Amino acid sequence: MKVEIWSDIACPWCYVGKARFEKALEAFPHRDQVEVVHRSFELDPGRAKGDVQTVVSMLSKKYGMSEAQAEAGEDNLGAQAAAEGLAYRTRGRDHGNTFDMHRLLHFAKEQGRQDELIQILYKANFAEERSLFTEGDERLVELAVEAGLDADDARKVLADPTAYADAVRADEREAAQLGANGVPFFVLDRKYGVSGAQPAEVFAQALTQAWGERSPLQLIDQGDADACGPDGCAVPQH
Repeated sequence: MKVEIWSDIACPWCYVGKARFEKALEAFPHRDQVEVVHRSFELDPGRAKGDVQTVVSMLSKKYGMSEAQAEAGEDNLGAQAAAEGLAYRTRGRDHGNTFDMHRLLHFAKEQGRQDELIQILYKANFAEERSLFTEGDERLVELAVEAGLDADDARKVLADPTAYADAVRADEREAAQLGANGVPFFVLDRKYGVSGAQPAEVFAQALTQAWGERSPLQLIDQGDADACGPDGCAVPQH
């Protein structure tokens, strides 16, 4: 079974939702037969690469709320994250463009290190004091290496603005086609969708339902035919 997760590194509910989904997946009896793929979704695609501001300031301006209200929202998110065993800095975090991170995640997918990188990026963004957005490409290279990727290869990807750009845009178009207007958005076997950072119990139910309703292979009976099996290959009789 394949589970695709549309998310953004700047999205706190994606950070929390990933932990809740993984809690459900860990308890799922068929977890070893579930492939998880992370897809790109930018919450702020129009933001220039060098346009960085604090999260509290961004929330205040975007939603027309006071900074005190924005800080209260961050405190609530911090409590939600803590309940999942996640570290979360409620003050002093930055917000910026995440396009290069998504490009790097597509590269990491090719190397079989996508899940490692996205978790490291989440931790760097939500739990660590250093900014993901103000230290330039070398900060992302450092994190890529931590995820098991080659530093020079990561630099080449980041230095070429066209590298994996089409893959990011394709993910975003597909999200729109599937009706996802926010993240996290989970798609199970292209049959069921789960929107938001739902409780682990909801993800467990979705996994069970999607697994149980997979279409079994329908065999077409065309009579006896020669074939190979554990005991060898059939010998033609005529």
